[in-house]
Amino acid sequence: MNPEKRIVASFEIPYYRFLDAQGKAIAALPEFAKDKETLVALYRMMMLLRLFDKKAIAMQRTGKIGTYPSTLGQEAIGVGVGSAMLPEDILCPYYREYGAQFWRGVKMEEVLLYWGGDERGSDFANNQQDFPICVPIASQTLHAVGAATSVKLQQQKKVVVTIVGDGGTSRGDFYEAVNLAGIWELPVVFVINNNQWAISVSRSQQTKAETLAQKALAGGIEGWQVDGNDIIAVKERVQAAIDKARQGGGATVIEAISYRMGDHTTADDASRYRENQELKENEKFDPILRLRNYMVSMRFWDEKQEKALLEALTLEINEAVERFLAIPAQAPESMFDYLYATLPDAYASQREEVKMGAKS
Repeated sequence: MNPEKRIVASFEIPYYRFLDAQGKAIAALPEFAKDKETLVALYRMMMLLRLFDKKAIAMQRTGKIGTYPSTLGQEAIGVGVGSAMLPEDILCPYYREYGAQFWRGVKMEEVLLYWGGDERGSDFANNQQDFPICVPIASQTLHAVGAATSVKLQQQKKVVVTIVGDGGTSRGDFYEAVNLAGIWELPVVFVINNNQWAISVSRSQQTKAETLAQKALAGGIEGWQVDGNDIIAVKERVQAAIDKARQGGGATVIEAISYRMGDHTTADDASRYRENQELKENEKFDPILRLRNYMVSMRFWDEKQEKALLEALTLEINEAVERFLAIPAQAPESMFDYLYATLPDAYASQREEVKMGAKS
């Protein structure tokens, strides 16, 4: 006899986009996309991010900072996330979302300080509630769940947003975080920066899942997919997920489809594992060019404004670099000052030895 068979559940993953690759509207736009001031602010931050990225890589090549992860081609994700959050919300980033951090008040010199090996770069002057850059893969998703649990227990109207790479979704940390977010109905939004490469491992080699967004379903929460090179779509969807979470609707996973146009970090050489033709094919989806084309079509932008912006941003970045270079190095003995509330006697003599050695 054949066993009884019936479908007990079925799911769909929706995909969202407002602008095509040429910057033409292909769907009814949200109200903010019709506002010149809003679009110019988004464009300005994306351009700042790209110019900062270029400067930071040059600084790494000349020994002024350590290893640095580029955001080239992925600017719409970080900026879209940051612009959708309220100041009182909490960001748990990984190591490639300076766009969200800059939007939320993190200073460029703080990011440079961090990648220069100085942990004082994680002590943000303007937003102490946000978590620092997280290099261990996907562990920030668990930090986000912890923060969201605190928010819920305290009945605060805050939302926690965390960003993870496509490779991070293959880690157990991510699955555990999604599971807890679902069962505890937490006010948290997971944004996946699917830039198609987890260091040298391609998206197709990482998982057989048709989408990364569908990984949300196992946790009983919604999963959406969005064009990560469309800043309007990213901002609109992240805003929708945040609003839902703030109103008690629980967590959401948003997979933002983009492409890593540079190396994984300055310690990587993508030409060793990625075909140049693949890179060329994805250059046409450049998120900055897409928004610029839309703004020009709306008569919000022109060449004169572009030139003025580039000059202003270049000056702004150079001034941040000068501030970073002028920061005195930490005293070597300070390495002992942040491990314990009270330094154990066994370390006290070591601290003094290091301090005296630095003076000699």
